[in-house]
Amino acid sequence: MDNAEVTLAQRLDQEVVARLPNVSRAFAARLIETGKVTINGHVKQKPGHKIRQGDNIVIDYDISQLTKYPEIKLPIIYEDDDCVVINKPVGLLTHSKGAFNPEPTVATWLQSRLKMNLGDERGCIVHRLDRATSGVMICAKTPEAQSWLQKQFSLRKVIKSYDAVVSGHMPHDHALIDMPIMRNPKIPQRFRVSSKGKPSLTEYWVKDQGTETTLLKLQPKTGRTHQLRVHLSTLGHPIVGDTFYNGKVAERLFLHAETLELTLPSHVKKNFIALIPKSFHALVVL
Repeated sequence: MDNAEVTLAQRLDQEVVARLPNVSRAFAARLIETGKVTINGHVKQKPGHKIRQGDNIVIDYDISQLTKYPEIKLPIIYEDDDCVVINKPVGLLTHSKGAFNPEPTVATWLQSRLKMNLGDERGCIVHRLDRATSGVMICAKTPEAQSWLQKQFSLRKVIKSYDAVVSGHMPHDHALIDMPIMRNPKIPQRFRVSSKGKPSLTEYWVKDQGTETTLLKLQPKTGRTHQLRVHLSTLGHPIVGDTFYNGKVAERLFLHAETLELTLPSHVKKNFIALIPKSFHALVVL
């Protein structure tokens, strides 16, 4: 519980964030809207309420709860003193987006396995997979391991392959997609192909083909955000379930990180595999 006088007139949600710096503005708004915040003894449920100097504000929330997340179990593919490799399930965030988010993530799951405190939640993350993407993912346990692994990603020495089910049939059984990508200025959450974008390369192979869908192996040569999804959508063959980029509605995004090849901090080269879900093959029917 937080109880103090405000020192600067502003919005109520801004004052809550100032008192609880680990929470997001949205979380502060939820505290206010659910009656957890009072001003001079009265509940105020509007986040935009203007407060005045001298107001006595009470936040009825246990700050210790900010560090408690529901426990989750993740499939471990490999683990040593430097890192852990998992098969990330669909729907799980790699890490929270900035401020406090009450849902568990790969990063919060990893906290108990760390050799030391790496500063913040993202300190253990080497690379990320979108919430809707499943598959193989490596995380560091120490700052040294994190630096070693991230350098391989930045120098493009890591070989990654994905499986995707797309609508229609590809024009070639094997090809290299060379389309620069940039953030869409009109819809910042999305990306698009543009001559002003950053170089983006994706190689693909047709693995199986049905009447209306195709199963692809994808190998990104660059690591742009949403690269595979944008490239395939632009070609007119969006990933099934990718409604963000014009894909057909489905039970999930049919994109899976199957393999990850790199050199561990122990200098041993490894190729990790998270087998393709059976549902991918089931979707490619004659």
